[in-house]
Amino acid sequence: MSQKPAGCSPRDRTREEVFRHIRSADRATRARIVELSGLSRSTVNHAVSRLLAEERVTETPAEGGGPGTGSGRPAAILRVVPRDAPVAAIDFGHNHVHVALGDSWGSSIAEERVDLDVDLRATEAIDCAAGLLDGLRVAVGIGDLAAVVAGVPGPLDTDSELVRSPTILSSWVGLDPRKELARRLGVPVHAENDALLGAYGELHLGAGRRYADFLYVKVSHGIGAGLVVEGRPYRGSQGFAGEIGHTPLPGHTEMCRCGNRGCLETVVSVSAIAAQIAHTHPGVETGLRFPLQVNDPVTDRILDDAGRTLGGVLAAFCNLLNPQALIVGGELGASTGALVQGISAAVSRNAQPAIAAGLDILPADLGTRAELLGALRLATTLASP
Repeated sequence: MSQKPAGCSPRDRTREEVFRHIRSADRATRARIVELSGLSRSTVNHAVSRLLAEERVTETPAEGGGPGTGSGRPAAILRVVPRDAPVAAIDFGHNHVHVALGDSWGSSIAEERVDLDVDLRATEAIDCAAGLLDGLRVAVGIGDLAAVVAGVPGPLDTDSELVRSPTILSSWVGLDPRKELARRLGVPVHAENDALLGAYGELHLGAGRRYADFLYVKVSHGIGAGLVVEGRPYRGSQGFAGEIGHTPLPGHTEMCRCGNRGCLETVVSVSAIAAQIAHTHPGVETGLRFPLQVNDPVTDRILDDAGRTLGGVLAAFCNLLNPQALIVGGELGASTGALVQGISAAVSRNAQPAIAAGLDILPADLGTRAELLGALRLATTLASP
């Protein structure tokens, strides 16, 4: 990540804090920045004046009024001045590689996705991602990139930036995805856990914009979670927060790729759901695609049951964390809606009543693209001066 020099003054640090709030907020006004930052109005005004003089932000009257308009001077919207250089994102799923180029605002310009066993073919997956991005850059006529962010479906050590789990991503152990991709692409790369990027995407672009504290759960070929606390992603002491897919389920003996039996993701995952649908829908398995478009009572029952199983686990996390919202993403979260309904039923039953009553449970607004769009958005932040 880009950082200011260690010796910068308190006034400089305040200016950078205001700049970050302007970038993150939707239709930011000076009054909104005061609210978000807790700084005084005069301090915010001084920081905004500096940013305007440096041509890092613009301020234009709100169209048709808006927050802060009324009998006085209409509120003005603050926007970050985009950099010329575009950014890129890589989403490594357990079974796919999805890449995108984005403009300086983080909006997708071009994308490409291929199916690949990412877990067992790390070097091939990294080569594939770099090749796909290079191909897109040539196709759309883009040269240098300002920043690249990659999402990895496993725990990344925040100190060493290495993949550390020998069971979740066996062929990735000891690899530094950031360094490997930077060597191939010729540009600095930042790597994050994929579920954390999904949470980041929902925080800035999706359902999470309405909440300061929420738990994002990616339900796909694996299960991971991204936690947002007071508007900021929480990684844990080593970067391993959110690894909930290997929570043991009493009474289940299914073998998991981690070597244990009865892990949550052996019961609630794309492969587990696909097997149940194939068993109950002869012939469907040959054309089954996720997110599911099949919408019949049997499929809904399968997803509802899976949601209730997942919700029983999530209820304990909600009791611990007391989030405002539980946002469900991934291929299963973006399917028919029955999974979210099952989660809601189980959380309502198993969480403490006061916690359940104040909790919103909803599907991710960004669907299966939350991780990719979160990576693009984070890349624009890293590329900022």
